[in-house]
Amino acid sequence: MAGVSRREGPLWAAYGRVALVALIVAGIGLNASVISGGRHLFPVTAAALLCGAALLLPRRRWLLAPLLATVATAWWGWPMLPLLAIALYDLSVDRRVRVALGCAVAALGGNLLGHPTTSLWGADRYASTLFLPALAIAVGLWLGSRRRLLHALTAQVGHLRVETELREEAARAAERSHIAAEMHDVLAHRLSLIALHTGVLATRSDTLPAPVVERLGLLRTASTEALADLRDVLGALRDPGSAPAESALAPVVRDVRELVDEARTAGQHVGLTVDGLSERVPTTHRLAVYRVVREALTNARKHADGAAVTVRVDYRPPATLVEVTNPPGQARAGPAGPGFGLVGLRERVTALGGHLNAGPAGAGAWRLAARIPHPTDTEQNGPRT
Repeated sequence: MAGVSRREGPLWAAYGRVALVALIVAGIGLNASVISGGRHLFPVTAAALLCGAALLLPRRRWLLAPLLATVATAWWGWPMLPLLAIALYDLSVDRRVRVALGCAVAALGGNLLGHPTTSLWGADRYASTLFLPALAIAVGLWLGSRRRLLHALTAQVGHLRVETELREEAARAAERSHIAAEMHDVLAHRLSLIALHTGVLATRSDTLPAPVVERLGLLRTASTEALADLRDVLGALRDPGSAPAESALAPVVRDVRELVDEARTAGQHVGLTVDGLSERVPTTHRLAVYRVVREALTNARKHADGAAVTVRVDYRPPATLVEVTNPPGQARAGPAGPGFGLVGLRERVTALGGHLNAGPAGAGAWRLAARIPHPTDTEQNGPRT
């Protein structure tokens, strides 16, 4: 609808301009015929038609219409004054105020030597002679400034929209990088445990059958190579300014209870309800729940300081559910943050096949909730053969 209105606006403006010029030209012909008794009908009408045609030409020929309107008004007087007003308006819209003033002075001054019957300087025409050109210039300056302001605001809105899209895409990319880095840490820890235990078992090769010893060697080699590949991938995914990966990584999965305890220690009122066992859901779910709760608590501190926050987590099948709500509170003073945390959260939850909802919950409250479906047995264990 916005695109249609933009296309129709200039079209209707062009139709209105043509209708206005045609009406003025017809009025000039009628007035000239009445005033002069038909003697000067053709010259006046011809001059009006010529000026009207020049006013309807493309704006790149901007000097032709003001020149013709100035000469016609200087000779024929008040019948041509409306056409001169349109020319002065066009010049003022294009910020050619000096040219407009020069044309007005030349037309009004030249009319002192023009046709006496239609002179602009009659006893009853002084007011309209000075008022109409001045009004045309003033309106043109105002509308021209308004038009340029609207164009500038439209361009600024477009730039802000592009900037917002780029920032959101950067937030999504950063979140994907964080997910990859977190999974690297978790998988690296587990692969390290596999390599460690297979190495311990391999040291007792004298008490184990030869096929088992061979399989343990293969398992240790595969886990070591997988760990090295993960570290190579992490080196390509981490930001240039981030800390290098350690040789021995501990798991980064933290429990929501620890996060809530830290918030309570900082003075935040948080109520926590947890159903189900977090150990029975994938690590990616626990990481997502942790990030959702952390973002919700941070937003509550910023925008509802002092309000009690309620956190509910349900790990039971068929989906992991997390919901954080808080009533209205007092916003903290200070500059607002970039506000792209929810964009990263939505990217994380969507990547797991879930969906994230954030918005008002009535009576000024705020609610942040996510639902992440549990993988099926086929997805966890692979297809059976």
